[in-house]
Amino acid sequence: MKVRYRAAAGLAVLAMAVAACGGGGGDAKKPSAEQSQQAQQQAAALPEVSINETPYEQVPDGGTVKLALQSWQTQWNYNQTQGTKGDVRDAIYPMMPFISISDEKGQVTNNPDYISEWKSEVVDGKQTVTYKINEKAAWSDGEPIGFADFEAQWKALNGKNKDYLISSPDGYDRIQSVEKGATDKDVIVKFSKVWPAWQGLFSPLFPASINKTAEGFNKGYLNKIPVTAGPFKLGKIDQTAKTVTAVRDDKWWGRKAKLESVVFRAIDLSGHVPAFANGEIDAVVIGADGAKYQQAKDVAGADLRKAAGPIWRHFTFNGASEALKDKNVRHAIFMGINRTPILQSDLQGLDWPMQPQDNHVYVNTQKGYQDNSGGLNTYNPDKAKQLLDAAGWKLEGDVRKKDGKELNIRFMYSADLAVAKQEGELTQAMLKEIGVKVTLDAAVPDKFFDRINEGDFDVTPFVWEGTPFPLGNLFQLYGNPPDSKLFNNNFTRVGSAELDAAMDAAASEIDPAKAVELGNKVDQLIWDQAGVLPLFQRPNIVAAKAGLANYGAFGFSDRDWTAVGLKK
Repeated sequence: MKVRYRAAAGLAVLAMAVAACGGGGGDAKKPSAEQSQQAQQQAAALPEVSINETPYEQVPDGGTVKLALQSWQTQWNYNQTQGTKGDVRDAIYPMMPFISISDEKGQVTNNPDYISEWKSEVVDGKQTVTYKINEKAAWSDGEPIGFADFEAQWKALNGKNKDYLISSPDGYDRIQSVEKGATDKDVIVKFSKVWPAWQGLFSPLFPASINKTAEGFNKGYLNKIPVTAGPFKLGKIDQTAKTVTAVRDDKWWGRKAKLESVVFRAIDLSGHVPAFANGEIDAVVIGADGAKYQQAKDVAGADLRKAAGPIWRHFTFNGASEALKDKNVRHAIFMGINRTPILQSDLQGLDWPMQPQDNHVYVNTQKGYQDNSGGLNTYNPDKAKQLLDAAGWKLEGDVRKKDGKELNIRFMYSADLAVAKQEGELTQAMLKEIGVKVTLDAAVPDKFFDRINEGDFDVTPFVWEGTPFPLGNLFQLYGNPPDSKLFNNNFTRVGSAELDAAMDAAASEIDPAKAVELGNKVDQLIWDQAGVLPLFQRPNIVAAKAGLANYGAFGFSDRDWTAVGLKK
């Protein structure tokens, strides 16, 4: 499973002006130990899932559920570097083979609709995973799902052929071979090096007809979804209306889907709650947006569903930019940012714990979470000034300069996210106190992640959506970038051989307790790189029609689209 990203986190909380925060923090001091403990207890008490769970037999047959995408997508291959986004996963989930299922506790099992049996064992000193594919499983073009699909996906994603623009080779690069067993429905995967997160591989699975060539991989799902294999199939992609319609597939071999269709429509974030209020969509992701939370509560028949999940808000720093290429400068800026007023601004009015996130591997409510920051998470403007002085950035008037150039940081954000602008304004006021100039840079929403991919920013806020395999996704985000076509989700553009070795050791550890220990050693090194400043575990809050069954705040769990429906 790959980590995916979204622009949204908090959406539009502007009640807290910069002046009210006293610039660099003012009265918004670091929470006391008692307040932090209380926030931790509140986080631990959050529901694991909230979806209006309803037995399949009690869900009426028929109807259409309408949902919103944050922005219009063009690449629908989730494994391609431009496709590893939350919107893409949401839209393809009812139509494509996700061969693994995670429950609310993050425990992963095989999806019997696709994989009847799977097993990992050591054979002749090699980790060997065997898959028994469901005999009825077939693609929408009539081709059976089989060994060839697994082999082609491995070759596409293992990183050896750089013409395949992949978001990550994690796990696939450790596979030594993919072999056919007794039949085309039997797959034997042998690893050259152990991969404990093997359950996350091949999910989603794409057809060999697409993966067998780089051209097909990169462009086969560009502006189209030609082949599917799920309870729904593609009805229509409407570029003008910016909608993707999935319709019930009568050839589906599993449990019949209750809904006739699902419509995903790209709507500007500012229009999500109004569209929900007007009945244009049946559910809306609130995220960390107190204003929209209150607005949604006032919608007749709305049900607010919340859960804790692997979703976290952060600032990404571009270590390849001229202003931030010095790690000591990034350290200084980390300590020049007071996260407390940012949390207070983003999370106010949400009935959500005011708890900062201090780990890049585990979220607050996840086993293994601990603070490994070494003080880089602590607001310390005096230390920040010392580091900048030592790095040669001397204060001249209000702004530091070096070799005649100002220390000017571009804070790039999606223009439709008022909360991101607010985060920028708060950061601007804080860093002014240590002599760092911050220029706010509003990006056209549909170009926001294009600019991140291109490195056209210094600092930018967005959300990472994790998986039940925290140690299996690390290279995707923090791997030392050896090539512009690989590890494209390491938007920090910094890394090290030491960090790579630590991630490799953590990802290879079978013993759970030891793996957690190694994961936290990785986190310590990530903090030192100072490429990503965590803010908070983002609220997983969804406002839904009261009658919408088996859909909402999923936390760590996967959704079952056969059971989603509309009750009267």
